[in-house]
Amino acid sequence: MRVVFMGTPDFSVSVLDALVQAGHEVACVYCQPPRPAGRGKKDRPTPVHARALELGLDVRHPKTLRTPEAQADFAALNADIAVVVAYGLILPQAVLDAPTHGCLNIHASLLPRWRGAAPIQRAIMAGDAETGVCIMQMEAGLDTGPVLLRAATPIGPTDTSGDLHQRLSHMGARMIIDTLDRLHGLIPQVQPEDGVTYAAKIDKAEAAVDWTQPALAVARQINGLSPFPGAWCMIGDERVKLLRAAAGDGNGPAGRVLQGFEIACGTGSVRVLDIQREGKRAMPVADALLGLTLPESLL
Repeated sequence: MRVVFMGTPDFSVSVLDALVQAGHEVACVYCQPPRPAGRGKKDRPTPVHARALELGLDVRHPKTLRTPEAQADFAALNADIAVVVAYGLILPQAVLDAPTHGCLNIHASLLPRWRGAAPIQRAIMAGDAETGVCIMQMEAGLDTGPVLLRAATPIGPTDTSGDLHQRLSHMGARMIIDTLDRLHGLIPQVQPEDGVTYAAKIDKAEAAVDWTQPALAVARQINGLSPFPGAWCMIGDERVKLLRAAAGDGNGPAGRVLQGFEIACGTGSVRVLDIQREGKRAMPVADALLGLTLPESLL
């Protein structure tokens, strides 16, 4: 099929690769514009932009798709279908209608649960037993379109957003190829009204750990916000990111260091497994504690 691909971050790259490897004609790649990054604050292309250039594909990064010019340029591609995954811009109706078979979105949740910006993080933080990927026909509403294909995967007790990010990205890549192969035989399933939840964008203010909360809530916060923005606590004058944790059943006043990096919570305890100190790489707690002394309490 003649495909327009629309995506921006690392999560989207495996999907672009899968489309090319499956032999689909990628007419154009749309992504977010380069933005300042690194110490020099020079404009850096997004992961999808960089990969598309490596593949020799035409790349466009308009700041909006709402202008008549942008919509005419999109329509002129004469695409059979558009594949959208974590693109970052709202698609106006004129863009949704331009490809012969419309636009398909790869969404990292089991819709209608976790529509919106941060479905992977919110699923972990809410304690969901599973998550997954839905291939959805796009319409004007926020992730409201009918679902063509879905697949689930369990969320383990120490799975982080980074872990699920990789797993769901590869699931989405496989599923979109299957969807395009079977497009005319798949029956769109309208999303039920029951069970709708919204995955609000992560606010950095959510990242400070409150040890007075129940252990399960703290562990889910740590795992859900890893690797970015990273839940954190203060150890002395240093802000330390906590990148993986498991709930335990230790007891003590909230914030008390029990053993190793096991911290008592409002109820139960949390065993921190991976951390990242300021200016250092992420590492297992056993390695980090060789050069880090914990106080009696983190409160």
